[in-house]
Amino acid sequence: MTLHNPLVLILIPAVILLFLYKKKTGGIEPGFKFSSGELVDKLKISLRLRLSRNLVYLKLLAVILIIMALARPQTPVADSKIQSEGIDIVLAIDCSTSMLAEDFKLGDKRQSRLEVVKSVVKDFIMGRKNDRIAIVAFAARAYLVCPLTLDYGWLLDNLERVKTGMIEDGTAIGSGIAASLNRLKDSKGKSKVVILLTDGRNNTGNISPLTAAEAAKALKIKIYTIGAGSKGPVPYPMKDFFGNTVYQPVQIDIDEDTLIKIAEMTGGKYYRATDTESLRKIYKEIDGLEKTAIEEKGYLEHNELFGIFLILGLAFMLLDVILSNTFLRKIP
Repeated sequence: MTLHNPLVLILIPAVILLFLYKKKTGGIEPGFKFSSGELVDKLKISLRLRLSRNLVYLKLLAVILIIMALARPQTPVADSKIQSEGIDIVLAIDCSTSMLAEDFKLGDKRQSRLEVVKSVVKDFIMGRKNDRIAIVAFAARAYLVCPLTLDYGWLLDNLERVKTGMIEDGTAIGSGIAASLNRLKDSKGKSKVVILLTDGRNNTGNISPLTAAEAAKALKIKIYTIGAGSKGPVPYPMKDFFGNTVYQPVQIDIDEDTLIKIAEMTGGKYYRATDTESLRKIYKEIDGLEKTAIEEKGYLEHNELFGIFLILGLAFMLLDVILSNTFLRKIP
């Protein structure tokens, strides 16, 4: 049994102390005052008199039961345990300068790949529940943006800090995977996943992507890989002689073969996102695939017991009123 308002029980000792004080000072039981007890000492104490003297305990019990009712005692319904889902996820995001290419759109406005990815990832995060999520960004090297957390507000604040140019340029896919594995290797979660997004090919770093994938396989960590970018030349922002932004068609190649091997080695899947809509569908599909049911210590439904305590309390109070005005009536 649990109590919805347990602080109400503080009133019980207060009521008992008040009762004892009144009992001791004679403020509870009325009676005649005699100059000497000799007049009544030899009178026989009847059952009615004994009951009359202890009638006040009935009132005390009634008050305690009403206080218990105010505390709202509850019992959980056995078949209503909350079933929730939760896994440990690391979102590894490429933030190299190639992610500045503007071949994706948000609404009707052309945006850089990175800004679109951040928007889609935000929706992905907000759609999860009870999952610990971390963010790793990588260019020429990888860095931790946010550790595994259930605080999605803080996670989204850190996501906004991911920018291109924060570290030296390059695409270290192997380092991005390795940094993600470091976040998950000591995790106690039964299911561990890395969702890696890149728009290029590994061209720097001390760890090869396939070596990192072997480590992920040994740690039983699944990697979903996403190649982001439309095929063919894409508009890339540059500055002209006068400092104005101009766009030049640039060919950015994705190493799909390596990304496919990484996914296959770890039990994941490779996806290609050529526009914003396909990117959203990819994250939505991964969201549907990665669900691990767990049972929380919580209940959806409760049986309210306050009615039982309230009825008993009112019944004892009514009985006290009836007895004190009939069979156990006192004069005065």
